[in-house]
Amino acid sequence: TGPTPPTSTRMLSDLARSCALDTALLALSWHEIQHHELNAYHYNTVIDACSNSGMWATALRLVAVMSQSRVRLNTITFSAAISACEKGSCWEKALQLLAVMTEINVDLDSIACNAAISACEKSGEWEKAFKFLSLMAQRHVEMDTITFNATISACEKAGNWEKALQLCSL
Repeated sequence: TGPTPPTSTRMLSDLARSCALDTALLALSWHEIQHHELNAYHYNTVIDACSNSGMWATALRLVAVMSQSRVRLNTITFSAAISACEKGSCWEKALQLLAVMTEINVDLDSIACNAAISACEKSGEWEKAFKFLSLMAQRHVEMDTITFNATISACEKAGNWEKALQLCSL
């Protein structure tokens, strides 16, 4: 037996919040090796810390481990991983994660979509940013100032001021 899931969650959360990401990753690995019960909360805490530390590859590896371990991937999992990809300017990976979200019927939220749009914006992929704007509308995901600012910025960076003006008139 090992620590209870709530105790593990608290420990991982405390480590992640205190910027001890390496220690949080080691603790998570230790729990896996010991075959302790791990759930989405444990992984999501560390994935979010990876996102905040710009460690997008580690965040993606943890999503893969969750899937292989049959831990249910949820909106928070994907939002944190997509945010990590956005911060790492990995728009292709962010788009792949959004595609997986829709394939496995995980609810889209504005955090995941905004992070994907921001990743597209940073990479000058204004068409992809518009694609996600349309996806948000189709799925009735709330659009906010971040959504429109990132999409307008993507158009501006690509020199497509006509599309940017279109958004301004919505």
